[in-house]
Amino acid sequence: MSDHRFDDITVESLMETGTMKWTRMPGHLAAFVAEMDFGTAPAVTQALRDSTDKSLWGYLPPAVAKEMSDATSEFLARRYGWEVPSTRIYPTADVLSAYDFVMERFTKPGTPVILPTPAYMPFLTLTPMRGREIIQVPMIEGDGGLWEMDLEGITTAFDKGAHLLILCNPHNPLGRVYSRAELLALADVVEAKSGMVFSDEIHAPITFGEHSHIPYASLTETTAAHTLTATSASKSWNIPGLKCAQLIVSNDEHQRSIKDIAFLVSHGAATPGVAANTAAYREGGAWLEDVLGYIDINRSLLRDLLAQHLPEFTYREPEGSYIAWLDARGLPDIAGDRTWAQFFSEEARVGLTDGALCGEAGVGHLRLMLSTPHHILEKIVIAMGDAVDRHRS
Repeated sequence: MSDHRFDDITVESLMETGTMKWTRMPGHLAAFVAEMDFGTAPAVTQALRDSTDKSLWGYLPPAVAKEMSDATSEFLARRYGWEVPSTRIYPTADVLSAYDFVMERFTKPGTPVILPTPAYMPFLTLTPMRGREIIQVPMIEGDGGLWEMDLEGITTAFDKGAHLLILCNPHNPLGRVYSRAELLALADVVEAKSGMVFSDEIHAPITFGEHSHIPYASLTETTAAHTLTATSASKSWNIPGLKCAQLIVSNDEHQRSIKDIAFLVSHGAATPGVAANTAAYREGGAWLEDVLGYIDINRSLLRDLLAQHLPEFTYREPEGSYIAWLDARGLPDIAGDRTWAQFFSEEARVGLTDGALCGEAGVGHLRLMLSTPHHILEKIVIAMGDAVDRHRS
C-alpha cells in the first residue's frame, strides 16, 4: 500500500469529527455517503478562514460570485480545454438545484425525463416530486463487463414523449468515464429527437489512469446547443456541505433566458461555499492530485480484498469517481428477506447504499465509497466477509 498521512486517520477520529457519514449509522463502518474522509485542501481551509475574518456571511456579493465564475472558467480551460466565458457560469446551491431549475424552466411541461440506470438516487425521487415521470433505461453490460448506455432504449424513451435526458459523467454509481465516441453517439440520438441533456459532471476531476473527462457540451456546437451542465468542487475537494455548485450555459438562447433571472439560479448558493470553490479551482490542484493517487490505490486494493474475502462479488474498478459498484448477486442466499445492504448493516455493522435505491437495474448491488484510508477499507471488507462466512450453509 502506501506510507501516507491519510493512513493516520482512524475510525475513532472520524466519529469524533461528527460528520453525517460517520454519525448517521452509529457503530458502523461508513461507506454509504459520497464524502471523503480526508478533509479538504489547505487553500480551501484558508479561504474559509478569510471569510470568517471578514465576517463574509451575508448574501452573496456580486464580486465574490464573479470571482468564482472566473475561477471556474479558468479551471475548465486548464483541465479540459473547454473555453467557457465566465458570464455563462452561475453559482447555484448544488447540482440538484441546478437540475430542478433546468427541468422546470427549459423542458416541456409534464414531459418525462430519461434516466440511464443505475443512477444517483435523488434523481429518482426529485423528478416525480415535480410531477414528472422517470423513464429508466438500464445500462447494458458490454464487452469485458464495461457498462454502456442503451442508445436504442434512449431512443424509445424519447419516442414516448420525453424531452430531457440526464447524463452523469463520470457516472455515479458505475464509475464510467465516457469516451468521445460514446458521447458523440449519444448526441446523435438526442439531436435526432430534438431532446435536451442535463449533464451532471460533479465528479469530473476524479478520473484515473488513461481515462480523461470530456465535458459533453464541449464536443460540438450541437452538443453545446442542447445541453446545460452542472459541476462543483464539492466532491473533488470534499466540501458538499458548503452549498455551492456551478450551472454552465452553452446555448445562446438559454443564456438570454437566464441572464435576467440569475438570482433564481443562484439563490441558495452560500457565500463561504462560493469562496471555497474559487480557492479549490485556483489553488487546490496539488492536493487533488495527491488524493487521486491515494484513491487509485484503493481501487486495486478493493479488488484484492474482495478476491480474498468475498470472491462471489463482481467488481470493476471505476474509471472515475470514488464510488465502487458491487454486484452481490453471486452471494449465497443467506440474507433472507433482507436486502444485502440490510444484511451487512445488521451482520457486519457496515453502512452501504442499497443498489435498488439507484433504480431497478441496481437490485442486488451495493454502492461503496473508496475515499477512505486503506486500513479502514480493509476493515470494511473483512467485516463483510466475516459476516457472510458466519451465515454460509
